[in-house]
Amino acid sequence: VQLQASGGGLVRPGDSLTLSCAASGGDFGSYVMAWFRQAPGKEREFVAGINRGGSRTFYADSVKGRFTIDRDNAKNTAYLQMNNLNTDDAGAYYCAADLNLAFVRTSGGEYDYWGQGTQVTVSS
Repeated sequence: VQLQASGGGLVRPGDSLTLSCAASGGDFGSYVMAWFRQAPGKEREFVAGINRGGSRTFYADSVKGRFTIDRDNAKNTAYLQMNNLNTDDAGAYYCAADLNLAFVRTSGGEYDYWGQGTQVTVSS
């Protein structure tokens, strides 16, 4: 499967942004999906994940209550709705997918497929 992340941009603290991850070349509904992010000088970190059917979601503590992950299997797309953004949320955001995971994992090494990343900048 090929993943194409989009929707990043420059926003102010407190603003909202929605990222999209469009998949092609595979049965999208068969993949566990996740979002990771990486800020300059920091390690990549798990942000959110969603199971195949979209019924279960998982979030990093730092984004709980502010971010929402969702997917539309009919459109082969996963989303990350980000509200009340702050400067700690800035970085490159990557969507990831895996066909064999039984459930969402927070380690990036568990995912076989990655999008190219979309940049989120939060600045006043």
